[in-house]
Amino acid sequence: MANDIKYKCVIIDDEPIAIRVIQEHLSNFKDFECVQTFTKALDAIQLLNKEKIDLLFLDINMPGISGIEFLKTLAKPPKVIFITAYRNFAVDAFDLDALDYIVKPISFERFLKAINKFLSVSNPSETLSSEQKQEKDYIILKSDKKNYKIHFNDILFIESLDNYIKVHTSEFSIICYERLSAIERELPSSDFIRIHRSFIINYSKVDLFTSAFVEIAGRKFTIGRNYRDEVVKRFS
Repeated sequence: MANDIKYKCVIIDDEPIAIRVIQEHLSNFKDFECVQTFTKALDAIQLLNKEKIDLLFLDINMPGISGIEFLKTLAKPPKVIFITAYRNFAVDAFDLDALDYIVKPISFERFLKAINKFLSVSNPSETLSSEQKQEKDYIILKSDKKNYKIHFNDILFIESLDNYIKVHTSEFSIICYERLSAIERELPSSDFIRIHRSFIINYSKVDLFTSAFVEIAGRKFTIGRNYRDEVVKRFS
């Protein structure tokens, strides 16, 4: 891509921390420019009608008008990536030809996939190689109406509580409305491994292990039968 080409982006989200995370992720790509951000969808109408915007990052559940309904009002909408805390709007989003649908918290790895999807549509020859990836060392998790920035290195292990997870760090624990399989996709596979249907552990925090269990900070975790071969291979 030529150095003078910029993809113009707009972010609409009623959560300022979500806007900051998207901006920070976006800052890693020199050919993308965040033109403006909005916490209310209706405030963005004039800009979207006046300027050519290439990519819109759009939240769904917002006061006044939802992202889904707002997108329906745009005569010539840009490419849209929905970023939301809710999974149940995905069908509606893709019915509106959304480019992608990211469920918060927004990991850099998942964000990169969305950017590559945009590039494959806009300019098929310009997708980002693994050498161009800039991995983040943290994840944003929501618990009790608060957003926590947790560094991967601080996480000891994560356990499943049905539709919730409990994230144990070296300093505290928090409970989030999330499935263990979903959070697993947000974690770097080089640092984390699932050892049981109910547990993901930080590989670097393991104090001792056998073929049957691992121990972290004095707590023993049984290695599930379906995960044993992969865990033993990893530890070996």
